[in-house]
Amino acid sequence: MARAKKKRGTGKRFRRAIRRTVLVILVAAIVVPLALIFLYGSRSIHPVSTLMLRDLVLQRDYERIWVDFDAISPVLVQAVLSSEDGKFCFHNGVDWGALDLVIDEALEGERTRGASTIPMQTVKNLFLWGSRSYVRKVLELPLAMVADAVWSKRRMMEIYLNIVDWGPGLYGIGAAAQHYYGISADRLSRRQAAYLAVALPNPSRRNPVKPSSGLTRLAALNERRARQSGAYIKCLDD
Repeated sequence: MARAKKKRGTGKRFRRAIRRTVLVILVAAIVVPLALIFLYGSRSIHPVSTLMLRDLVLQRDYERIWVDFDAISPVLVQAVLSSEDGKFCFHNGVDWGALDLVIDEALEGERTRGASTIPMQTVKNLFLWGSRSYVRKVLELPLAMVADAVWSKRRMMEIYLNIVDWGPGLYGIGAAAQHYYGISADRLSRRQAAYLAVALPNPSRRNPVKPSSGLTRLAALNERRARQSGAYIKCLDD
């Protein structure tokens, strides 16, 4: 009897320890990113992504050349916005209309489309993990809204374009422009920018310099849209 009570007591203590550990992890997953968001508001700081940290831990080589926003070709910015987040200047970090549509499609059992904005992708790359899960989305939404409120749109794009994955071990537009075209980020042509932009959704399979016919069509469409984007990206001039 005494042994059974002792075992039950040990089991309760173990479960309490597990619950406390999970709670500490959840709190840290919110508090640490929030603190870093305010820290990263300073343009003197060059943030790294979780994938870069993973490569460091695993002692893998990777390329990243930080490029200030003013040293990035405007046509590249236009191309990425046209491809990844056409409402970038008008939402608060989350495109609620697109998100509602995705939720409705999921509830109806349909195949869902992506609804991630650039702020959502940025906080995911900085603080979270890549695999899709509801837990990640729950954390991603408020972090994206806080980052959008704290950073200017210009700073948001600067960070995003310097941490986004453009291929295995290849991070940011500085490294991508050099790797694929042998030039700096400010010298990218409109066509090169279009290929880089449409490669982003799947950089491990989409090669900007060896495009498939489908990728070529996407790049041509992106180029046409990007030419007309000047009127709705004025927020980047702030």
